[in-house]
Amino acid sequence: MVLSSEQVKAKALDIGFHLVGIASAEAEQQDGLGAHLQAWLALGYQADMAWMANPRRQSLKALMPEARSVIALALNYYTPHQRPTGPEFGKIARYGWGRDYHKVMTKRLKILAHWLESQVPGTQTRYYVDTGPISDKAWAQRAGLGWIAKNGNLITRQYGSWVFLGEIVTDLALEPDIPHTQHCGTCRRCLEACPTQAIPQPFWVDARRCIAYHTIENRAEHLPPAVQENLQGWVAGCDVCQDVCPWNERFAQETTIEDFQPYPEQVAPRLQALANLSDEDWQMRFPSSALRRIKPAMWRRNARANLERSPSQKVIPPTNDH
Repeated sequence: MVLSSEQVKAKALDIGFHLVGIASAEAEQQDGLGAHLQAWLALGYQADMAWMANPRRQSLKALMPEARSVIALALNYYTPHQRPTGPEFGKIARYGWGRDYHKVMTKRLKILAHWLESQVPGTQTRYYVDTGPISDKAWAQRAGLGWIAKNGNLITRQYGSWVFLGEIVTDLALEPDIPHTQHCGTCRRCLEACPTQAIPQPFWVDARRCIAYHTIENRAEHLPPAVQENLQGWVAGCDVCQDVCPWNERFAQETTIEDFQPYPEQVAPRLQALANLSDEDWQMRFPSSALRRIKPAMWRRNARANLERSPSQKVIPPTNDH
């Protein structure tokens, strides 16, 4: 049996993906996205994220020699809940409000991969969602899902940038889609809104200045002073550059996936509670959550860094009273 791209896309949508597109495995040799990554690495903008320099990230054939097509997929995760504004509250990026997207996306990717293998016996597939050295946003752009914006996020016409990305690499020869064109225009809202000026110029994000990097990836005991002074309540990620994006203001729509609805405590976490978060509390508070990447000591560090910057707040140690 020969599968058409239309059949693959129809099945992906039936499984529950919101967007699907296809790129040829040869596409990475036909655009400048690989060169941009190399230049970004040369500037040191990856900070301590050494895995970004894995050479397989720029060579699909090194990842899977038999690869002929990449099926790029996306899930909309936006919910319209609003964060409270009081200084006693911390801020968590929307991606971490609900169930771990790795689990939600992987379940669907596995179903689609197995379907491909059942339709064409002998088909080879590998699927990824932040789980391998593959450039998710680059392949999503090549497959026509959206474009990599000035803030480094992928923007889609249908959902803005509130999307999780995954892909299936396969040896099937599928008809590719037209790569997406860039539609940021002259807008500079994300650059101007970034609290730490982590976007020094369009399309270049410096993780060394980025609140999201420091609250999620930085394992140091203390945050850099320039970051701590501009946290603005963020304790897990940062959505500022997405919140101000005109594409998000216009096209964001509530997800149809119940798993992405927020756990109540994630929308309005109290800084005092996080500043004294115990290992046991961490285990209970973040079940099946992508936020488990942030270890208890990091939560305490991030919360205390915010409290130390707030004139009306201070760190209150836990009481032993019962």
